[in-house]
Amino acid sequence: MEHKVRVGKYRWTIIALLFFATTINYMDRQIIGILAPTLEKEIGWNEMEYASIVLAFQAAYALGLLLVGRLVDRIGTKKGYAASLTGWSLAAAGHALASTVMGFSIARFFLGLFEAGNFPAAVKTVAEWFPKKERAFATGIFNAGSNVGAIVAPLAVPWIALTWGWQEAFIITGLIGLVWLIFWNIYYEKPEKQKRLSKEELEYIQSDPPDPQEAIPWLSLMKHKQVWAFALAKFLTDPVWWFYLYWIPKFLYKNYNITLDKIGLPLIIIYVMADVGSVGGGWLSSFFIKRGWGVNKGRKAAMLICAILVTPIVFVSQTDNLWVAVALLSLATAAHQGWSANLFTTASDVFPRKAIGSVVGFGGMAGAIGGMLIATAAGFILQLTGSYLILFIIAGSMYLISFAIYNFMIPTLEEVKLV
Repeated sequence: MEHKVRVGKYRWTIIALLFFATTINYMDRQIIGILAPTLEKEIGWNEMEYASIVLAFQAAYALGLLLVGRLVDRIGTKKGYAASLTGWSLAAAGHALASTVMGFSIARFFLGLFEAGNFPAAVKTVAEWFPKKERAFATGIFNAGSNVGAIVAPLAVPWIALTWGWQEAFIITGLIGLVWLIFWNIYYEKPEKQKRLSKEELEYIQSDPPDPQEAIPWLSLMKHKQVWAFALAKFLTDPVWWFYLYWIPKFLYKNYNITLDKIGLPLIIIYVMADVGSVGGGWLSSFFIKRGWGVNKGRKAAMLICAILVTPIVFVSQTDNLWVAVALLSLATAAHQGWSANLFTTASDVFPRKAIGSVVGFGGMAGAIGGMLIATAAGFILQLTGSYLILFIIAGSMYLISFAIYNFMIPTLEEVKLV
């Protein structure tokens, strides 16, 4: 513990920047879900049309992750993150100009394209600024920003929309991101260039064996089963989070008549617990590893625990009690975020820093494609049956299936030698 104090704490300033960027990222993407019942009445879309708006975001997000992850590896995190956040802030504010399903679809497309830069840049930044034994915890902290964004949105958006209008909700929240850029430009540099960083902390950050510095071709990455295992895990489990993000407000409205002026508290509870899961899940595997477990055993034990904790969500559509539903949704979102923090960290466990943006981007693209499928399925199932039962059964089963496949494909987490 004394060693940690002695080496310095500037790396946690970097995590704070990532945390706030991720908060803004999720606040901007979640507004459409919160305003969906209101816009459904005002614009007049049905379940399938709403699904098509969500699908536009997912398609662009998939494309963006493939391109932006690679771009971040090429131009670096400082420039890549700044460009991404500027683009998504302007796209988020641009929703105010939409008045049709097509207009919202276009706005969502550009939002998804630029928001795709957040996680490849953030995970790569963690790999640059933290030794492996701290990465899952650090990832859990910045990933918790996704839930804070999902908390701030139901607090702020209904009040803004009811006071001034839904257009102003998009404009005000969208432009907040430009403030973050000021702090990013002031405080961020790579560790070896950061003058505020002590020599002792730099040595601690770089205590792992050095990575290869040469560029890594795409084809070299695609030859490794670890890339495909990571992508498949994202493909199976990311869509569940997308479903929660865009359909929980509509589920609460349909099943419990929770309208815009009352939606805040249930969503706040759900996403506060998701925050607990994100930080707790990252802490759990780091705790196991610091207790002497290997990286493979520590990460996978935490992932399995999270996968099991998701399963009770299959019962949520069958309860008439709002707060039982909120409790089940809270457990599932917490477990998802704990799973996600550890899954992200496995990319930095097995790949060198130069490849992480590309690997996370490729995996995120797979997750976004899965999100496109769940958006289409949700629109079709709800339009046809009016019931959420099938969707929650899917949500509850994906993690154990994903864990089994991931563990089969990668029995042991070990560093990949890229040639």
